[in-house]
Amino acid sequence: MRRLWLLFAQVVTMALALYLVAAAVRPDWLAWPARRLEPARVAGNVPLLQAPGAVPAAGSYREAAARAMPAVVNILTSKDRGREHPLLKDPFFRRFFGDRLPPEEQQASLGSGVIVSPDGVILTNNHVIEGADQIQVVLADGRKAPARVVGSDPETDLAVIRIDVRKLPAIVLGNDAAVRVGDVVLAIGNPFGVGQTVTLGIVSALGRNNLHINQFENFIQTDAAINFGNSGGALVDTNGHLLGINSAIYSQSGGSVGIGFAIPVTTAKTVLDAILRHGAVVRGWIGIETQDITPELADSFGLERQSGTIIAGVVRNGPADRAGLRPGDILLAVDGKDAGSTNDTLNLIAQLAPGGKATMTVMRKNRPATVDVTVGKRPRPQ
Repeated sequence: MRRLWLLFAQVVTMALALYLVAAAVRPDWLAWPARRLEPARVAGNVPLLQAPGAVPAAGSYREAAARAMPAVVNILTSKDRGREHPLLKDPFFRRFFGDRLPPEEQQASLGSGVIVSPDGVILTNNHVIEGADQIQVVLADGRKAPARVVGSDPETDLAVIRIDVRKLPAIVLGNDAAVRVGDVVLAIGNPFGVGQTVTLGIVSALGRNNLHINQFENFIQTDAAINFGNSGGALVDTNGHLLGINSAIYSQSGGSVGIGFAIPVTTAKTVLDAILRHGAVVRGWIGIETQDITPELADSFGLERQSGTIIAGVVRNGPADRAGLRPGDILLAVDGKDAGSTNDTLNLIAQLAPGGKATMTVMRKNRPATVDVTVGKRPRPQ
């Protein structure tokens, strides 16, 4: 028995010695074998190596980002500063005031855009391409192509450009009517020119207006980081579908502070369709200036109604003036649709077809009245 015990002790001692030598000289011999990569089949029966059970981590939005990112582009614009004033190119002027132009006489700016059609139609912000002499689009795969402006709408800050490239990855339009505060969203763009970037946030508010950014405002507010260069980029849902076009931020420093605004996809699609069909957005106009009725205003004017829209001014010889509308009239309805606020009234009138008749229901001296107005075409802002 003692002899067996001594033999066992010697075997264990030798094994430990061999283990220590192997660990010191060839530690790779003692490593656990790596997980075997199993072949996965894709379209065309091409084998790819894939780790078994590879699934997105909980809370990952990589699938949404992968769907939307190829459709988001970088937009570079340039403007010939020499065209700003003829004196800037006059040799006599330059002799006394110096050469105020850079050597290339170009100033470049950048923004983002979203491919909405495989044949090269791109949606972006008007302020990204406004006044540009040259526009260049950089696709997500690195290809570059010159672009031309199809049309723009300064009152919603939207523009449509086109490049002569086909079979592009177009984004899927989402449903902003189903969006609720608290929904997770991704903002995709090219901030500060660093390259395509995705940021995460939630919908902070809906229907933001009276921000005095655009004439027609109905913004989606989000805390997803939006910075310089993100303008014109995509705000998408967790399926990678387009919810809005990133347009503006509230910031005192110029950087993101978590208050960003996007134009809803419904507005963007309406503008897109109008530009592609007519080259511009045509809106109705009757020539009035409106103001929301507040309880204080109602008390001061002795009005029975404490909400709605009051006509504060009428353009001389405009459609409303010719129809008999007067300052002080309270606008109740536009073609039977309730005019609840100045923003509602502006949108209702804008939807009217120029040249047609529209019935305005007003309250005048606490008595209801109807006035038929021949709708005019809204002037393009200067």
